Amino acid sequence: MEAIILAGGFGTRLRPLTYTRAKTLLPILNKPMISYLMEMLPNEVRKVVLAVNYRRDQIEEYFETNDFGREVVVNDEPMPLGTGGAVKFAEQHITGTFLVLNGDIICSLDLKKMIEFHRKKKAVSTISLWPVENVSEYGVADIRKNGNIIEFIEKPRPEKAPSNLINAGAYCLEPEVLDYIEKGRLVSMEQEIFPKIIEDTGRFYGYKFDGYWIDVGRISSYIDVHRLLMKNKKIKKIEGNNCEVHGMLKNYSCIGENVYIGYNTLLDSTIVFNNTHIDNNVVLKNCVVGENCVLGRDSDLRNTVIGDDETIMEKTVLDNKIVWDKPIPVGYPDRQIGNVIEK
Repeated sequence: MEAIILAGGFGTRLRPLTYTRAKTLLPILNKPMISYLMEMLPNEVRKVVLAVNYRRDQIEEYFETNDFGREVVVNDEPMPLGTGGAVKFAEQHITGTFLVLNGDIICSLDLKKMIEFHRKKKAVSTISLWPVENVSEYGVADIRKNGNIIEFIEKPRPEKAPSNLINAGAYCLEPEVLDYIEKGRLVSMEQEIFPKIIEDTGRFYGYKFDGYWIDVGRISSYIDVHRLLMKNKKIKKIEGNNCEVHGMLKNYSCIGENVYIGYNTLLDSTIVFNNTHIDNNVVLKNCVVGENCVLGRDSDLRNTVIGDDETIMEKTVLDNKIVWDKPIPVGYPDRQIGNVIEK
């Protein structure tokens, strides 16, 4: 069985962290995001096709040095192709029923059980479903008691919503789905292909699961996923190797390797990447600090994201800022392209 992981996005809402790295290589508890998806794959999956475009070289290098016990193919897209286009571009690797996974979803989905459900229903397509409180922000599934989805209602008013279940970004598909996708252009699986499958086959199912689900698409959710996973592990902070910490880490803060934290410095719900030096009397609240940064003493930063290789002068005060003083990478877009799930 094969799995396609959609790992080609730029991650524009996670900039400036994604100016210098592939979104799926962003560390979560000091492990690349994509490693969580690799680890949740059932044993039946023997080949993983990575649909990539941006920062392909970084992803190739990661998998050259990290063995997950499966064949990994880095499928370099000539341009952003969207969810459907990326799946079609991987067609040559598909031999039967296959999975498609959104590369920036961290969740508790049991893929083995989802595959079993798909086969039991003799489905053409099965998608994972997650309940939300505010249905007006999403496309909501109109689903029957047997799990059959008959349509999606886009951003309904709460009183008109057929359910509170949304597309959670994992799909189990039969090869015939590939016949619906036009080759060589950006195609949205969710907006263009799924409605056709529902209409033509009536064998489009939804698989609801429990536990947790986070779309790591924004800085706020990037911080949230650290908090969630640390709560699940019953730990309140994480320190990487070779760190020197004289201050305090609280509220599920996480620091990478070779990080120095000065005296009377406080990290509150903050993530710090490798090789960063934070001086004395610094406050960081709801912040993310990239690699190889230096933060001067007596600074106060809140709700702020600092890109790699930045220096913050002493006594700096920032709130709700993005810090990046270098040129934006050539070709990096100013908005999302080919989104997997409408947000």
